[in-house]
Amino acid sequence: MIKWLSMESNTMMKKSLILAVLAGSALVSTAHAASGTLNFTGTVSADACTVSPTTKSQNIDLGRVATSDFSAIGATSGSRQISIDLTACPAAITAAAVNFTGPTHADNRKLLALSGASTAKNLGIALFEDDGVTLIPIGSTSKSQNLTTTATLTYFAKYQSTAATVTDGTAEAAADFTIVYN
Repeated sequence: MIKWLSMESNTMMKKSLILAVLAGSALVSTAHAASGTLNFTGTVSADACTVSPTTKSQNIDLGRVATSDFSAIGATSGSRQISIDLTACPAAITAAAVNFTGPTHADNRKLLALSGASTAKNLGIALFEDDGVTLIPIGSTSKSQNLTTTATLTYFAKYQSTAATVTDGTAEAAADFTIVYN
């Protein structure tokens, strides 16, 4: 019986020693970890404009364009205006921008990728500011525009080539937008 107690005590000591070593090693590994602080700020507001129902969901027809319009990587064609009408904007909101999101093209992450159903190849959809020249990369926010109680935010969409040769076919894509208040 004494021998049995000794074995049990010995086993318990081994378990205690293993636990102590594991606990100590956990402390050692975190002792040298870098640390820092994150400070979050922001505003929660019930104030927001209303996106007009006629511009909340739109079908933008970029038309029929020729493959010869795309003579080099980055060439554009098929420009169409996009308008987003805001109404009932509270006086506290004086400016807004738009963040466009959607799947990006594998060869140019700034462009909207064509949907899997599209048969055209080597192009995506580029979104531009109201000047029709300044690119708004997908996932980025447009420049801020001043508001009153109503506003029309204007942008442009164009096909843009991602290779020197574009293959003909259907070209469809979808993007979401979020109004960002400044």
